[in-house]
Amino acid sequence: MISRKKVLDMIENGEGLNVEYKQRFSTHEKIAKEIIAFANTRGGFLFIGIDDSKKIYGIASEKGDNDLIREVAEKYCEPKVEITLECMNIEKKDVLVVEIPESLNKPHRIQDYKTSLDLNTAAVYVRVNDKSVLASKEMIKILQTQTRGKTLEHYEVGTSEKVAFSYLDKNEKITVKELGKLANISDRRASRTLIKLVRANILLIHTKDNGESYFTYAG
Repeated sequence: MISRKKVLDMIENGEGLNVEYKQRFSTHEKIAKEIIAFANTRGGFLFIGIDDSKKIYGIASEKGDNDLIREVAEKYCEPKVEITLECMNIEKKDVLVVEIPESLNKPHRIQDYKTSLDLNTAAVYVRVNDKSVLASKEMIKILQTQTRGKTLEHYEVGTSEKVAFSYLDKNEKITVKELGKLANISDRRASRTLIKLVRANILLIHTKDNGESYFTYAG
């Protein structure tokens, strides 16, 4: 059970990596997007009944909104996301606090009724600063390896890797397209190379506000 003080502090501090406000329940898909992004990243809190300016509007029906949120987590997220719900009275209005822990079963996606995740069509969201954005294919693959708990302990460095290292020695970051062009390889091969370097804990993957990924040295 979350403390009232923590809730008030989060409202005071505004939206961020772990906090999102919604004035009211909008659509199942829009709420699913926020829940999925938190579950795929570091977890967080979704407040229903507060707008972006931190104004308290409250919810119309505690039971109604509770049921809707639970339906979203169970039926509109694949796989379903475990959540905790609590209604708290703030400024004489009821606010619904939805706690979403970081998932151990990443990546979650908007329910598409496919038997397995399709990298080309799956709507997988992650949290970037105060926004929920579509994850790149590279990020989705990294989320998959995180769930499997697999890292590359023995990794042979080839020509493509050396090209990436040489570029990063002079530049802060590198993208799939940049590596592909520099090493004269396909984007698919460049992507695979960079993902392996992340799995080997040599590089880190980052996501821009538009969902595109880039890579930097780890540490």
